[in-house]
Amino acid sequence: MTSTLDTLNTAFGIPNTLHFTEVKPGFVVAEITTPLASASVALHGAHVLSWQPAGQQPVIWVSKAAFFEPGKPVRGGVPVCWPWFGAVPGKTLHGFVRTMIWQVRGAELDATGQLVLRLGLTDDATTRAVWDHAFDLELAVTVGSTLALALTTRNTGDAPLSITQALHSYFCTADITQTTVQGLDGTPYLDKVQNFAVCQQSGDVTFSGETDRIYTDTTSDSLIQDGAGRRSIRIAKQGSASTVVWNPWVEKEKTMADMAPGEHRQFLCVETCNAGSDAVTIAPAMTHTLAATISLV
Repeated sequence: MTSTLDTLNTAFGIPNTLHFTEVKPGFVVAEITTPLASASVALHGAHVLSWQPAGQQPVIWVSKAAFFEPGKPVRGGVPVCWPWFGAVPGKTLHGFVRTMIWQVRGAELDATGQLVLRLGLTDDATTRAVWDHAFDLELAVTVGSTLALALTTRNTGDAPLSITQALHSYFCTADITQTTVQGLDGTPYLDKVQNFAVCQQSGDVTFSGETDRIYTDTTSDSLIQDGAGRRSIRIAKQGSASTVVWNPWVEKEKTMADMAPGEHRQFLCVETCNAGSDAVTIAPAMTHTLAATISLV
């Protein structure tokens, strides 16, 4: 692994800004520090693990009990769910790319001092065994006073392909019971806690129990109001027609080996998605980009 780290740091490292390190055997992370923000991104799953604007508290949440092991998903951060979101009979939950090792394609500082890291995957025998399509997938992570994520799918095959997908973002909050999500008022949603009952949001989203909702036909920004933390987090999105809001609450948390007791109070997920009926069909040689921009406001 030392030779791999040396190769990565020689090819893509930027002094005092970007350094690749191994946090556990086989688990390589890009550590990013700029005057604007700090962040960390694992090559395992192209998984953003942290983002903290300069002078601010961390925005992205990761469980203290999370697994950092090859082949296992990480609880928290921003998992990439692709080419399907949720459960598909006989297949891995949330697709297969969140546990694959992505390749570094580029790293540079832009004109505004943001660090842009590009990671990618292409189909091979392993992916075609579970999903028989030709593709190129790239995640561009732009770290600055905002965090911008752009997931681009290119259909490199000769037939249309259909995907569902998500940037499954976990956000820090000081107290979930004093947290709301704005921007979804009047939006229909599927309530997974009520066996996918069709409902409609009235007012802000609040939290007093397990919450697992797919808001459909929405392109709106979401605004997390962290009352106890006295801050607001905006999630703007493009190429997304659905938003998922999730918190496991007490009982479901107990079933999760990679979540510590009581941690449900410290986070919520507001996910930039194309989920359920909002699947995306991509013609041969065409692309689709799912993008989220996260900011403190």
